[in-house]
Amino acid sequence: MTAVPPTSGTLPTGSLSDVRVDGVAIVYRLFDVGFEIDLQRAADLLVSSAPARVRPIRGEAQAIQIANPPVAVILGTEPVHVPGAIGDAEVSARIFDFGGVSIRLSIRAMPDLAWSEFSAFGNAVDVGTDLSPVFERHLRSLLARIAPAITRPAVAPITEDYVVFRINAVRSAGGAALAEGAAAGTSPLSPATWGDEDLVPLLLNERRPLSATARHELLPHRFSYYTDDLTILTWDNALVVEPSPGDTDVQYILEFANAQLLELRVYDAVLDAELPAMYDRVASARPRRRLALLQRRFAGLLSDLQALVADSTELVERVESALKVTDDVYLARIYTAALDIFRGREWRAGIDRKLAIIRETYAMLNDESQAARAEALEVLIVALIAAELVLPFFLR
Repeated sequence: MTAVPPTSGTLPTGSLSDVRVDGVAIVYRLFDVGFEIDLQRAADLLVSSAPARVRPIRGEAQAIQIANPPVAVILGTEPVHVPGAIGDAEVSARIFDFGGVSIRLSIRAMPDLAWSEFSAFGNAVDVGTDLSPVFERHLRSLLARIAPAITRPAVAPITEDYVVFRINAVRSAGGAALAEGAAAGTSPLSPATWGDEDLVPLLLNERRPLSATARHELLPHRFSYYTDDLTILTWDNALVVEPSPGDTDVQYILEFANAQLLELRVYDAVLDAELPAMYDRVASARPRRRLALLQRRFAGLLSDLQALVADSTELVERVESALKVTDDVYLARIYTAALDIFRGREWRAGIDRKLAIIRETYAMLNDESQAARAEALEVLIVALIAAELVLPFFLR
């Protein structure tokens, strides 16, 4: 990729106006590709690409339990032309057992960018560049390789996008690395230094200064564990300041939360489509005349509803139990906050309401079918009694 200087425009800056940063933008697009993926078989099929099944590595990650760690694999590199970027983007994927696949593009920014320039680079990645062809091409290639590991393969029309801006190093305008205690006792790596006014251009893509109230409402989710790290979450992107190159735990947690959100959205859409179709099938299954009392009018529909409820319940439970939080520590708090921002509880509540409607419909149709069979048996018994009474007269 050819390095292109970013255009900073008139981005407002605050306490970071005198620093320069090294960073990367990681763009995620998540797809639902089937009902379930056999991760061990997928890893075997991807063995030539050295797949890995990593877990969070930080000490507090013990509060995060992942029963079936997803498979991560490097897919190659891709030339992506973004102002302010350098080199080709690295393409990788993470495969989840509940049917989700996350394709990732890691786009490195030019080194030693001013904060306003990095913000312009981030905006170009987030909203200024169409990366869909790259994602779709690598998804097709990956699915062709792991197809035997996918149960009931089908790519859902719903996708989930997220961007993580990761800062790996912060320097003074003169080029010296800034450490804790520098610059009047406050380092740019200190969480207190990263003011909302500095972050609005990058995370909210706003050029005009926002009011203090708006900044507080739109950027309320800040987390720090050490004195030199920081995570700030929004609905569709996040800033991760982490000087340790090998520590990608926050990105791991955010990717996992997005994968869970995607599955909830997919099954919510499935149920949305199923409800009107269910009503139409109920109407068409009801006979216009009282004929064929013994006919099992709703047998097929009842079977389909039962399968839908079973599949949806199993999938949602599998998604929600894929990652469990056992304690309120740094990574666990980030994960919980991400689910709150993504409205995971609201999506789950919506799914539960629709499943309740389907269960109630199933119970109603089942009761109606049983009543019809009971009525048919009563008619048959009456007919047999009548035949027993009348038949002797014909046999004399």
